[in-house]
Amino acid sequence: MPDSSTYILSLSCPDRRGIVAAVSGFLAQSDCFITESADFGDPLSGRFFQRTVFRTDGAKPSRNTLEEQFEIIARRFGMEWHLHDAQRKARLVVLVSKFGHCLNDLLYRYRTGALPVEIAAVVSNHEDFQKLVEWHGIPFQYWPAEDGDKQAVEDRLLALIEQDKVDLVVLARYMQILSPALCHKLAGRAINIHHSFLPSFKGARPYHQAHARGVKLIGATAHYVTTDLDEGPIIEQAVERIDHTQTPDAMVAIGRDIENVVLARAIKLHVEHRVLLNGHKTVVFR
Repeated sequence: MPDSSTYILSLSCPDRRGIVAAVSGFLAQSDCFITESADFGDPLSGRFFQRTVFRTDGAKPSRNTLEEQFEIIARRFGMEWHLHDAQRKARLVVLVSKFGHCLNDLLYRYRTGALPVEIAAVVSNHEDFQKLVEWHGIPFQYWPAEDGDKQAVEDRLLALIEQDKVDLVVLARYMQILSPALCHKLAGRAINIHHSFLPSFKGARPYHQAHARGVKLIGATAHYVTTDLDEGPIIEQAVERIDHTQTPDAMVAIGRDIENVVLARAIKLHVEHRVLLNGHKTVVFR
């Protein structure tokens, strides 16, 4: 008998009675076995969200059959839904500039299997990390914005995404602002990481600004990229308490460690299809 297949069904729709029963009933009638399920009804937006992991019995039913038959239920409830192959690893492109801590952390997690992804390429506007990336057996692309022509870089990025069938773009401290057009094209498919001092301490040397003000918490935020700079739907955050004994340099080191963890968590949540958009917010099934 052929091995079973595992799928992840994620959906959102206007909240009403009967959604869970309809989904679970459909899977039961299709000879599918549910291994994990989580749902949430948002009383403020009036929307319902669900993530269900299930496996099929051998080769039946096929994915095409499941999608065709489930579309009947989806139309009835007005669902936005996706059926994902749980065995398929998401393909990433990582963008980086001069700060390499997040990149180095992601490469280590990738190499050890802790992050279940395939990194199609690393793109940078600097050459600093070429040897590091190529040591991991990953293509490195050096794309400087010559004469300030960022459009040429973005065109090359879109071509790379299409050519390599990239699922997610990761801005691992990429210090370039994406154009509104590119943000729209990558909606829900690009993740950024930054320190949590925004919007209080903007610009250069934010940790020094925070130190001067006696800040007691350092944190990081990972969010989807939108046209509103650093204000996209938040996926993951973390903080660490500090005190008066920490110097600005010590705060920077702590901040980098938190950024590493938060970005890796956000990517893992995304590629496991645990994040659903809820307007300007997210629903995250852990």
